[in-house]
Amino acid sequence: MLARRLIPCLDVAGGVVVKGVQFRDHRVVGDIVELARRYAGEGADELVFYDITASPENRRVDPQWVARVARELDIPFCVAGGIRSVADAEGVLAAGADKISVNSPALARPALIGELAARFGSQCVVVGIDAEGDAGARGTWRVIANSGKPEAAGDSGRDLLDWVREIADRGAGEIVLNSIRSDGVRGGYALAQLAAVRAATSLPLVASGGAGKPEHFGDVFERTGVDAALAASVFHSGEIRLDELKRYLATRGIAVRL
Repeated sequence: MLARRLIPCLDVAGGVVVKGVQFRDHRVVGDIVELARRYAGEGADELVFYDITASPENRRVDPQWVARVARELDIPFCVAGGIRSVADAEGVLAAGADKISVNSPALARPALIGELAARFGSQCVVVGIDAEGDAGARGTWRVIANSGKPEAAGDSGRDLLDWVREIADRGAGEIVLNSIRSDGVRGGYALAQLAAVRAATSLPLVASGGAGKPEHFGDVFERTGVDAALAASVFHSGEIRLDELKRYLATRGIAVRL
């Protein structure tokens, strides 16, 4: 069995790491490089950095802080934020990122996924999805665009499962699925939604949104078959340490890299 991955998420705004609840009321939680070093030391399998306002503000992620992170890390990391073209992605990857992730730009122009996969390989291309709707009701899960800036966010007009299948057809290598209702509230991952997406695609799937305690990580791995779990606030606060979480998951028989 492949080892399940644990991925700290660092939301970046104005050059620092911030965290909010359901993409609102963000507060500064730390320095990008300091947090990256800490998580690498605790045993993170990889990191994800989201420049959360890049797409709504019609700009791309700043390669300068990407290069700062790359100089300090010896684990893979993925970067997202306003990547709208192959040239944008080249700048981020040249700065040292291992993967790039697209969300709203792919919704605006789905051909971008295939262009990136053709240039860099599918393994380098992640598609992020922010989903909203009533869990468990087929056809009510909708994909939200520009969620990083609530005043600009809105229904993309796409059904979640239809978009998941299109992403795979266009050559993406991985999906990160975030439940907006679960984001930051620490009540557990959106299990029904994740299980439905797992059934709809064979692509590697990362769960995002809702982690509040170690049991939530165990539940999402056991009940949905996701390949990785992403979290932010419980790691930033130190309430859950990655090394301790891995030991706990191992006691539940979940394969992790210790």
